[in-house]
Amino acid sequence: MLRTTLVAGALAASLIAPAAPRVHADPGDAIPALTDSHGRTLTLRGWNVEDKANRGPAALSAITEKHFRDMRAKGFDFARLLVFWDDLEPRPGQYSQDYLRRIERILDWAEKYDVKVLIDAHQDVFGPAFGHRGIPEWATRTDGLPFERNPDDWFSEYFQPAVQRAFTHLYEDADLRRAQARMWRVLAERFDDHPAVLGYDPINEPMGELREGEDLPTAARRIESEQLTPMYNRLADAIRSADPDAWVFVEPTPIVGEGVPTGLGRIDDPKVVYAPHFYNTGMEAGADYDPAAGWIESYEQAVTLYPKQYKVPVVVGEWGPLNNSLPNMNRFYRDAMSSLGRYSSGWAGYVWCYGGGYCAVNGDGTFRTNKELTAEPYAEAVAGTVRASSYNATAGVYRLEYDAAGPRGSRVTELSLPPGAWQVATGGRAIVLRPAQGRALVIAAPGSRVTVTVTATDRG
Repeated sequence: MLRTTLVAGALAASLIAPAAPRVHADPGDAIPALTDSHGRTLTLRGWNVEDKANRGPAALSAITEKHFRDMRAKGFDFARLLVFWDDLEPRPGQYSQDYLRRIERILDWAEKYDVKVLIDAHQDVFGPAFGHRGIPEWATRTDGLPFERNPDDWFSEYFQPAVQRAFTHLYEDADLRRAQARMWRVLAERFDDHPAVLGYDPINEPMGELREGEDLPTAARRIESEQLTPMYNRLADAIRSADPDAWVFVEPTPIVGEGVPTGLGRIDDPKVVYAPHFYNTGMEAGADYDPAAGWIESYEQAVTLYPKQYKVPVVVGEWGPLNNSLPNMNRFYRDAMSSLGRYSSGWAGYVWCYGGGYCAVNGDGTFRTNKELTAEPYAEAVAGTVRASSYNATAGVYRLEYDAAGPRGSRVTELSLPPGAWQVATGGRAIVLRPAQGRALVIAAPGSRVTVTVTATDRG
């Protein structure tokens, strides 16, 4: 999460410099869709699931079966599960079997409720050496450079010399490269055949070391090009050696949230997903959404360049402001949902928990203010080629048009319906089944043109 007045000020200055041009994407370039093992077009809608507070014997204990039951009941089919290298490998080469069992228990809950999971190797401010979670202390090298905590603005700690140097060593030291790859092989070997696992996110919000005279966008593009790209290629190879089928989700630095095109290069793997985060520094610092500022438009223009160039799907790994009850936040959620629907195969909001702050729901399970706007009808899996898909929130009408797959493809399209009363109608050679509350299946004749209309029927 990118939230710091220090970074906001630095970005505001650097983003008007020539080093951070606004590049307009060619709208004719298509971004590929995410697909499942049956070749169906996927849409992921869900939330991050985490336990940052507990570790050791209590690790992941804050995540319960209720998380997945409640998410699915509100129509969500996707969870980005945060795991921590420092818990998995507390000492070099010694992997915690208990931690792996705890991850597996969570994956079993996800499977029970038909929620797809992305396993995210999470880090905040590198790891425990700096009072956070992520990369183990034994893999943290600072060359004796200074570090000072800043609890009131934790993201600014990424710019402490010791933290920046630790990233450089992680990317450049051969033994740490091998250790990171081994860690990922352990995870992939353990979970490669688990039906809930959709993919792996090798590192959350990677950062790096700024050089003298660099502004943030210039440094971010260099780090992405020269350090993150080879790291992702190494880790993709490590994952692929154990799991031939899962998707590999690659993140740029968080600076992309300010509308800066990434410097990532090609990842030489057949199943790569571009997974940026969608945060605005001003809103993270407590400001209201300003529709006239053009931030969402700028972000969308920049963030779609990489997937169009390298022909990979997009799934936004984190998004959602801290204070979602400010006057313009209703407009923000509507604008954001519309934008995400134009270019992404889905998203994971931050975060599914019960309470205040970033939590999606209150203690009683009801949506927090404006978060209910994230729950829409959508097609989880389309057995064919999507021609058009849209949701009119004001009218409560979702429309899908697709060309059904041929005789050798899947015929089952799955729709997710949030709580409420919905009517599902089809045009073309297709029938609708309602196997369970909140779900609908469309069975289409091979090769036919199908239209689906989902209409809310409980509006006054």
